[in-house]
Amino acid sequence: MFRFIHSSDLHLGKRFGNFEGDLPSRLRDARHHAIARLAAHAREQNATTVLLAGDTFDTETPASHVRRQAFAEMAHDPAIRWVILPGNHDSLQASQLWTTLRAEAPENVVLAVEPQPVEASGVVLLPAPCTTRRPGRDLTEWMDGQATPDGTLRIGLAHGAIRSFSEEGAVSEVIAPDRARRAGLDYLALGDWHGMVSVDQRTHYCGTPEPDRFKHDAPGTALLVTIAGPSSIPDIEALPTATFAWRSLDLHLLESDAPESALNSLLPALRERRNSLIRVVASGYTRLAGRAELVAAVERAAPDFAFLELAHDGLATECELEDLDQIDRGGALREAANALLAESTDERRPLSEREIARAALMRLYAYTHAITA
Repeated sequence: MFRFIHSSDLHLGKRFGNFEGDLPSRLRDARHHAIARLAAHAREQNATTVLLAGDTFDTETPASHVRRQAFAEMAHDPAIRWVILPGNHDSLQASQLWTTLRAEAPENVVLAVEPQPVEASGVVLLPAPCTTRRPGRDLTEWMDGQATPDGTLRIGLAHGAIRSFSEEGAVSEVIAPDRARRAGLDYLALGDWHGMVSVDQRTHYCGTPEPDRFKHDAPGTALLVTIAGPSSIPDIEALPTATFAWRSLDLHLLESDAPESALNSLLPALRERRNSLIRVVASGYTRLAGRAELVAAVERAAPDFAFLELAHDGLATECELEDLDQIDRGGALREAANALLAESTDERRPLSEREIARAALMRLYAYTHAITA
């Protein structure tokens, strides 16, 4: 029997420059702490090996503290063997990186930088390291013709697109989806797709241990893989690994709904919010006052969260004269409101201009209410 942890896409050192304040630092620290969580799972599950299927580092030039602190964490328990495969973000094209990693790697870290068998106690690993960011060919093809001793388990390790599962939509589909069958693999451990996906019984993407976007809307995981023996179907168990939760929440409103109550019914409990990144996607229909109420409610709740944003392009908003009366019944403000309303409903204007006018009217409504509140 062989039991191991399958992980990938740690993206250590990722900058998260699209966020502000201390959040980028917190997100980077969480990616580093994922190493300790993987090691803890390995100990708890009596797994002696952790396979990292590419993109351990976010760039080909990770800072020295990112490399060395990662290796220090891996070396903490010498009974666990770590196998690191070059991915598309940290490919072999960065020759200086891998020269440096060879010099710095502790004894329990194996750098799978050659497409050749790596043997250990009845198991043969067949790695397909990424040669460049976009190799443009199936790097797993060599596994088909590679002989291994009778009775050994054949474990493939690769990083890249399979079928339509690519982190970069324009990348060619390069890994044969039936590679495990063609090469007689007992298991093919894949990286690149940041969500957990089972291609077939022997071929799996594990997902990233620490999510870094709203795209997959799934918790961070690693896979515990147990193979009883040659030709046995692997037993797969998803293990939780993430510190942060990234979630998109759909909020569909009708005119009769109370926006703030509807929002609060979706948001997680208070104690979960500090480590939650939430995107509220609003749709449906509301009046100007309802939209302003929703925007204000999100602004009030935002300090509770690591990140909270409102996407409301899909929320249709109607404005009537009584709504304008709440801005002002006369004077310059009312004239401005009338002009914006006229522009927002003028079919002769381009859609982009109408949307700008509608957004400006909503902002004017919100400002006047904030002043008079």
